[in-house]
Amino acid sequence: MAAAGPRSSLRGVLCGLLLTFVVFSFACEACKKVIFNTPSELEADKMVGRVNLKECLRSADRIQSSDPDFRVLDDGSVYTARAVVLSDEKRSFTVWLSDTKKQTRKGIAVLLEHQKKVLRKRHTKETVLRRAKRRWAPIPCSMQENSLGPFPLFLQQVQSDAAQNYTVFYSISGRGVDQEPLNLFFIEKDTGNLYCTRPVDREEYDVFDLIAYASTADGYSADLPLPLPIRVEDENDNHPIFTEQVYNFEVPESSKLGTKVGEVCATDRDEPDTMHTRLKYSILQQIPPSPGLFSVHPVTGAITIVSQYLDREVVDKYKLIMKVQDMDGQFFGLMGTSTCLITVTDSNDNAPTFRQKAYEASVEENTYNVEILRLPIEDKDLINTANWRANFTILRGNENGHFKISTDKKTNEGILCVVKPLNYEENRQVVLEIGVSNEVPFVRDTALRTTMNRVLVTVNVRDQDEGPECNPAAQYIRIKENTAVGSQINGYKAYDPETRSSSGIRYKKLNDPKGWISIDEISGSIQTSKILDREAVTPRNDLYNVTVLALDRDGRSCTGTLAINIEDVNDNAPRILQDQITICKPKMGYTDISAFDPDDPIHGAPFYFSLANPSSEVNKIWTLSKVNDTAARLSFQKNAEMKEYSIPVTVKDRAGQSATKTVRVNLCDCTHPSQCLMASRSAAVSLGKWAILAILLGIALLCSVLLTLVCGVVGARKKKGIPEDLAQQNLIISNTEAPGDDKVCSANGFMTQTVNNTSQGFSGTMGSGVKNGGLETIEMTKGGHHTLESCRGHHHTLDSSRTGHAGMENSRYTYSEWHNFTQPRLREKLHLYNQNENHLSSQDYVLTYNYEGRGSPVGSIGCCSEKQEEEGLDFLNNLEAKFAALAETCTVR
Repeated sequence: MAAAGPRSSLRGVLCGLLLTFVVFSFACEACKKVIFNTPSELEADKMVGRVNLKECLRSADRIQSSDPDFRVLDDGSVYTARAVVLSDEKRSFTVWLSDTKKQTRKGIAVLLEHQKKVLRKRHTKETVLRRAKRRWAPIPCSMQENSLGPFPLFLQQVQSDAAQNYTVFYSISGRGVDQEPLNLFFIEKDTGNLYCTRPVDREEYDVFDLIAYASTADGYSADLPLPLPIRVEDENDNHPIFTEQVYNFEVPESSKLGTKVGEVCATDRDEPDTMHTRLKYSILQQIPPSPGLFSVHPVTGAITIVSQYLDREVVDKYKLIMKVQDMDGQFFGLMGTSTCLITVTDSNDNAPTFRQKAYEASVEENTYNVEILRLPIEDKDLINTANWRANFTILRGNENGHFKISTDKKTNEGILCVVKPLNYEENRQVVLEIGVSNEVPFVRDTALRTTMNRVLVTVNVRDQDEGPECNPAAQYIRIKENTAVGSQINGYKAYDPETRSSSGIRYKKLNDPKGWISIDEISGSIQTSKILDREAVTPRNDLYNVTVLALDRDGRSCTGTLAINIEDVNDNAPRILQDQITICKPKMGYTDISAFDPDDPIHGAPFYFSLANPSSEVNKIWTLSKVNDTAARLSFQKNAEMKEYSIPVTVKDRAGQSATKTVRVNLCDCTHPSQCLMASRSAAVSLGKWAILAILLGIALLCSVLLTLVCGVVGARKKKGIPEDLAQQNLIISNTEAPGDDKVCSANGFMTQTVNNTSQGFSGTMGSGVKNGGLETIEMTKGGHHTLESCRGHHHTLDSSRTGHAGMENSRYTYSEWHNFTQPRLREKLHLYNQNENHLSSQDYVLTYNYEGRGSPVGSIGCCSEKQEEEGLDFLNNLEAKFAALAETCTVR
């Protein structure tokens, strides 16, 4: 039983298949037979032809070929599956079409035929005859775009003249053959018939440039290659298309007739400059439909306004359905559509208007910077644009500037404010005329343009209980200068604005810069508490301001200013400005002096200058002459002596008020007054120094005499012959004329003196002690080149300068000779110093002298070492205290 199950099922399947075969067999029908003329050899994937499948079985969903060497596509094209050689003259197979749903099957018989050619071979030496005047060429060829066949579609036949004598084979190449699109064209090798295998779209390929070849069996080219253009003729198979699906345009609502809104454009892929691409535009529909506001040019596509009813406040957007049609708009032409959205933009075509014809408001007096009224308006233009925003103007009633009106940016209302206090007593009611307009001008025509909308606003001023009023804020009075203390003058007055009276008002002084006045608390009058001086007011000739406080019974107050104009009195004499004057003679022949009077100009210039009781010398030399109203010229005679003069000068103003001043005039020999002033200051200082130096020199000479006497006494005790001028010679530094810069005290009391200047001429030195007949003498040597500068940094002692005695015999001088030599030159130096033009201290203390003999072997006495004298100079130890005192006295502090 187990084995019987599978067998019974297998039987059922076989029975089902047999039944299906029987049904298909009964449903099979034969369709029209198709014959294709083909070459004897077919390449792989070569199109053989095309069968009409829909004509046989339109509902076929399965296509099969009974011959495996051929395959059939869905469009009925028959291709070789592999290379096929037709050995017989005829070959046939069937294309089966099946409808599996209806279980229907039909077959199309396909017959392939070819004719055998008797090949005539060309001998090698035989040449093919070619015509020179006429080439082998077909007539111009074209094919219809999107042709329905049948395919392969015969186009034309290519013939070569060489085919009359020889067997010629034809072939082609180019786009559509061996270039994309492949296998679109083929040519019969034997007959030269040219076929197209499928439909062509002209918008993709408008022309095919093929090249045809004719050759013999051995490959010889019977003719030159033949260009074979195949043009695809256009068919109106493309609809015109707008460049945009939706167009967006804007147009102001105030636009005039004929204003261009925008332009639409469409394209057509068909052949240009034909009826297939001749387009015409039109408006299919306008939304909202009424009234018709727009039109479109049929050729250019420009949309324009044709009505004056374009109002944004009524309709702000329009939608147009645009149509374009080829074939110049004929009914059978292809068409396309697009949408055009037109937005109407706002213009200031609606003037703002007030909601009421009149308004009323109230405000308390003396208040300001307060809002008293809001003025709403209506404007139909687009909100929050310049066409909607309002500008308010006060046209009348605000001559005093008490009011200001502005615009609320959010609500577009006018805000009326009081910016300057109103006075109930002066004006209890104010009527304002206010106008309103937009930020941009009105755009309607002149005939329709309306004037500015206006409204009247009545402002009532409410009374307020006020304090005293200081009006005017500054009150002026006049007081003469030097008025007696206690003089009473009318002062500041305030009043009650309600009663216009000053009763009950008290006054206080807030500020009085000089404290010159006092104020009466009840009446407000003032009294002078000090003498008023006009010249003391700062700035001069200005008013003297006193600040006054006025209070009523309730303590309310106001502040005012009492401006006092102090009238001038001629209480100041003119004053000469110069105290001391320097005149350079002979470059300057005069000098000008000027005067100033602090009084008012009516009591001032012109001034009158004169010499006040001058001495005979001044009166003989100096004269005064007028330069202008405030200056005079002081001149001197040519023979005037150069010195300082004291000249008394009297100056008098126009009222006779006068003053006298002594002017010191220094008549100096200079080129500029500053030089004379500098020289005078230097002379004053230097003369004091030289006076001190003269005193010190006198003291030095006196001490020298005393030292000489002391040394003589000491020498007599020791039975040594000491010259009378020994002490003086020990204290002489012959080549200096002033104290040195530094001094160094050695241990034995000698001074080591250092001078900065150097001399190459005479250098006086003190020689060492030389024994001559039992006496020691101090020698002055001449011709030596040792100066004080050469001793800087060294301490030469008398002992270190000891050399041969024979060379010094002819170079000895006595003290008297040295004294006679130095004293006249010292006096000459002092005289020359006093004659120095700039009165400056001379720095050349060490002078240059002429050569006076050979040099001295000893050093300068100004450079003394701490080494003790070994031979005959022990007496110098006794001079320690005096010598130190003398050196201390001669040193410049």
